[in-house]
Amino acid sequence: MGDAVLDQLRAATADHAHAAADSDAVDGVPARWVAAPADTDQTAAVMKVAATNDLAVVPRGAGTKLTWGNPPSRLDVLLDTGRLDRIVEHAAGDMIVIAEAGCRLDTLQASLRDASQRLALDPSGHGGIGGTIASAATGPSRLSYGAVRDLLIGLTMVRADGVVANSGGKVVKNVAGYDLAKLLTGSYGTLGIITRAVFRLHPLPAASSVVTIPASSPAEVHDLVQKLIHSQLTPAGVELDLPTPDDGTLGVLLEGTPNGVEGRTARTLELLGARATSSATPPPWWGREPFDNGDVALKITHEIGQLPSLLSAIDAASRATHQAVQVRGSVAVGTLLAGVHTDADLDIDAVARLVDALRHDAASYGGSVVVLDAPPAVKARLDVWGPVRGLEMMRSIKHQFDPQRRLAPGRFVGGI
Repeated sequence: MGDAVLDQLRAATADHAHAAADSDAVDGVPARWVAAPADTDQTAAVMKVAATNDLAVVPRGAGTKLTWGNPPSRLDVLLDTGRLDRIVEHAAGDMIVIAEAGCRLDTLQASLRDASQRLALDPSGHGGIGGTIASAATGPSRLSYGAVRDLLIGLTMVRADGVVANSGGKVVKNVAGYDLAKLLTGSYGTLGIITRAVFRLHPLPAASSVVTIPASSPAEVHDLVQKLIHSQLTPAGVELDLPTPDDGTLGVLLEGTPNGVEGRTARTLELLGARATSSATPPPWWGREPFDNGDVALKITHEIGQLPSLLSAIDAASRATHQAVQVRGSVAVGTLLAGVHTDADLDIDAVARLVDALRHDAASYGGSVVVLDAPPAVKARLDVWGPVRGLEMMRSIKHQFDPQRRLAPGRFVGGI
C-alpha cells in the first residue's frame, strides 16, 4: 500500500509529498508520509486520500507546539502547511486580514506594520497562524484586546472527509449550527485542518511604556494587581514574572497617544509607589514563556481575586516536592504559565506529585492545571489535561466532525 498511497499524495499536492524522515514525528510518534498542499483544494485532496486509505493525519505548521498535549495514538500523514503561507487579503480600511494557516505570525505582523496596524496576538515564539489558533496561544495583549477566539472572525477548514467548510467573515458556505472559528480554537487539530483565517485588526499604538515594580509575596502581588484593575489606567497588559517565590516583578504595559501614555505612566508610578520605575521598552522576560523545549510546561488558570491562593499553592507544592518552579503570566486575565527545568536528574514522581498537589488545591484558586509539554516519561505518569468539564459534549462534537478519529487522534483532552 505504501507506494500507492505516496503516489496518491503526490497527485493531490502536485508532487509535494514524500516518505517521512526520522525528524517527521509528532511528540515521538513517527509519520509514514509528509504531504505539503499549496491551497485549500490540495488540502481537501490530501484528506480524501486519507479517508480512502484510513490514514491518521496531524497538521504541522512551524512545529513550535508539536509536543504540546498528548502524543497522537496513531500517525500516518504529517500534513505540512508550510506552502499555505500567503497573506490573501489585507483590507486596511476595514481593519481585516485574511491569511493562510502556514503564514508565520511575525511575517504577518511585519506586513501589517506598513499600514500602522497589527493583529493583537503576541504569543511567545514565531509560530504560524494555524498553530496559534489550534493551540489558542496568547500573550500579554489579551488583557486589552482579547484572546484568539475574540479576534478570529472567520476561517476556512477541511473536514476529515475532505469537504471544505467556511465560517464567519467573507464566507462562501456556512456550516449551520456551529461557529467553526471558535470551535476550532484550541482544538489541537482534532476537528479539522485550518487552511485560512480572517482576523480583525487594531491600530499600532503611537506610544507605549512599561512600568515595573518588585513584588515579593502573594499578598503584595495581589494588592498591586487589584489596584491596577480597579483603576482607570486601562493597561494593555499586566504581567507577573516570578522566577523564585520571593523575587517577583510586576509589569504594566500602557499604550496610546504620546500625551496620554505620558500622563498614565505618571499616574501608574504614583499608584504603585516609590519602588516603581518606567521604561520605553518592556523587560527581557516580557511575553516569554518561563520554560524551554523539553522542560515541564504548565498552564494554570485562576480567578483573579484568588491569585494569592494560587501563588501560595505553587510555593507549597514546590517546597513539598523539591521542584523549582518558575512562574510568568497574565495575572489580570487569570492565566499563568509555570515551568520546571528538566535535566538528567529529573525526578518524574516528584513532578507528578507537584501537578497532583496543584490540581488538589484548584478549588482554592478557582482554576485548572494543564501540562502543556513534558518529557515522555512525565506524560506517561499523569493525565496531561486533568479533570475537564463538558467532556462528553466534546466527544460528541469530535464524533460529528471526525467519526473515524482520523484527525490528530488522542492528542486532545480525554483521548479525543
